[in-house]
Amino acid sequence: MITTLRPVAADAAAVARVRLTDPDAIRRAAAARPRFDPARLARPLFILAADHPARGAIAAGGDPTAMGDRHELLARCVEALSRPGVDGFLGTADLVEDLTLLGALDGKLVLGSMNRGGLPGATFELDDRFGGYDARGIAEGGLDGGKMLLRIDPADPGTARTLTGTAHAVNELAERRLIALIEPFRSVREDGRVRNILEPDAQIWANNIAQGLGRTSARTWLKVPVVPDMERMMASTTLPTLLLGGEGGGDPDAMYASWQNALRIEHVRGLIIGRTMLFPADGNVSAAIDTAVSLLGRDGDPR
Repeated sequence: MITTLRPVAADAAAVARVRLTDPDAIRRAAAARPRFDPARLARPLFILAADHPARGAIAAGGDPTAMGDRHELLARCVEALSRPGVDGFLGTADLVEDLTLLGALDGKLVLGSMNRGGLPGATFELDDRFGGYDARGIAEGGLDGGKMLLRIDPADPGTARTLTGTAHAVNELAERRLIALIEPFRSVREDGRVRNILEPDAQIWANNIAQGLGRTSARTWLKVPVVPDMERMMASTTLPTLLLGGEGGGDPDAMYASWQNALRIEHVRGLIIGRTMLFPADGNVSAAIDTAVSLLGRDGDPR
């Protein structure tokens, strides 16, 4: 059972009223939001990710619907984003707008999630259409870039549409001088389910495909899993790279140790973690965030 955190319940209810009575308040809040200082890109980053629900992936911490309670999810995001050392947020427009109205994204690097059409278990899962943010919306909303999930299965024809959609998004973001964050995997469908192959050679293959998409890679970053033989895997790219956390597991100490080891690689530029931080096994969001931030080696630089 997930421990409930509801410190912003009243504010979340106010957000719902604003959405009904004054929807233009979202645009005004986005325009007034203090922006991220680009000078902070020189240090390792910690970014909170919460774009899972828009793809129907709402399970976390052993609860099949944990992320489906929007008020609970907002409370956890607000707590996480308030911790020292948290630099940014990745989400879909609904969450970005809620958190902007709550003031939780002030001064943060914000990335909009772009292709959320590949629903888990669907026959079209690997035809991952761009149904979320587009480059225009990211620019107009004052965001810093967009994120694309790129699962590549040579046996699934839907992959071709995802590849071309990703290339178009890279181009459109680059035209606006915005970050294009690609999350590539080599994937396979087994017994009707898509599985990402978390092995070094598979990730090297996927990284090389992802970084070649679009007219320019000048503003392209990668988001990759921690796999065995990380140094060899990371030698496949020169792009700035963030580590994803996945769903977590039964040994948080081993998880943190694997992140710390990977962060020693020079162009691994930080962590972009979601469910393992928002729904940790002990229920303590703040402690989970503080532990992850401590791995970045930013002593004396709490913000």
